[in-house]
Amino acid sequence: MAADQDNPRRFGSIFVVSGGAGVSGAQVARTVLAQFLDAQIPVVVVPYVQKPEQIREAVEHAAADQGTIVHTLVDGQLRHILLEEARNKNVAAVDLMGPLLSRITHLTGQMPLGQPGLYREIHQAYFDRIDAIEFTVAHDDGKKPEDLGQAEIILAGPSRVGKTPLSMYLSVLGWRVANIPLLKDISPPPEFFKAQRERIVGLIVEASQLLAHRELRQRRLGTARKSDYSDRLTLHQEIEEARTFFKRNAIRTIDVTDKPIEESAEEVIALITRRT
Repeated sequence: MAADQDNPRRFGSIFVVSGGAGVSGAQVARTVLAQFLDAQIPVVVVPYVQKPEQIREAVEHAAADQGTIVHTLVDGQLRHILLEEARNKNVAAVDLMGPLLSRITHLTGQMPLGQPGLYREIHQAYFDRIDAIEFTVAHDDGKKPEDLGQAEIILAGPSRVGKTPLSMYLSVLGWRVANIPLLKDISPPPEFFKAQRERIVGLIVEASQLLAHRELRQRRLGTARKSDYSDRLTLHQEIEEARTFFKRNAIRTIDVTDKPIEESAEEVIALITRRT
């Protein structure tokens, strides 16, 4: 029988108990919950569980919440303690690792290492790259300037100079990138000027190429009428003002005119990693 829509049934939380960060277990839980659109069940991650008292505390919380435990413990002793505690407290516990560990042990004749977080450690470069991409997407076009101190690279330049595609390419290489537009009569945020100059790179392009980029953008937006945005004289002024701004603030620059993105990225990285 379906729950009364005006008085929906309350379900206990799913507690993901893990010896590591709990990312895998939480992902499995949320993947399953996605199949039940009307079931509003919270997922609570209990990470870095390495001691029996942590397990007992997690089971107590689950029992009080009438919740369900999903665990990815690879330590056999801790897994056994959790199952015993859950049974004593009448808490349902779903073991995501035990059966598969047993099966692989049977197939290979090898005992598992029992080291939590090993998958993440082995694949840390992958997770770092994902983190860099997510950071770069969130800090495109001047967004979240308060986080500029966390960026490894900060790109600055006029509109349509190519900051976003270059930022994304660098993020795929593992760099956390933010980019800041230089707008006429609008100063960059204060955080920009507080950032280390060694992490900032200014982008310059010839006016003819910048004009082509902006005219293409206007056509795509259906606004092809003439404006300062695509006026040749105005573009020359913007570029000269950008050069002056970079020089005044001791910001190193690269010219991206007619360069493939790979070459521009190499130049940015060379500047950022240069020691002198």
